[in-house]
Amino acid sequence: METTDQGFLVNLADWNEEVAKQLAQLNNISLNDAHWEIIAFIRDYYLQFKHLPNARVFTKAIARKLGEDKGNSRYLHKLFPDGPLKYACKLAGLPKPPTCL
Repeated sequence: METTDQGFLVNLADWNEEVAKQLAQLNNISLNDAHWEIIAFIRDYYLQFKHLPNARVFTKAIARKLGEDKGNSRYLHKLFPDGPLKYACKLAGLPKPPTCL
C-alpha cells in the first residue's frame, strides 16, 4: 500500500476494506457502520462522476441519498472530526479532494 506524503493512496486499485482499516488506524479513526456508509457513498460518487465534490456538494449529495440526518456537517464531523470530505476520501482510497488543504 503506497501512499502520498499526506497519507492518500497512490493507486486507487490498491484499495480494499483491509486497506481502509489500516488507513483508519493510522489516522486514529475507529471505523463503524456509519463510517463505512460514508466511505461507500464517496467511492460510488467518485466512480460515477469521475471527480470529487467540494465539501458543500458532498454534504448535500449525502442528504439526497442517505437523508437529512446524515447529510449535515454536525453528523459528518462526529465521524470525521478533522474534515469529513478529506478523511472520507482518504479512507476510501480516493485522491485528495482539490478543495482540501
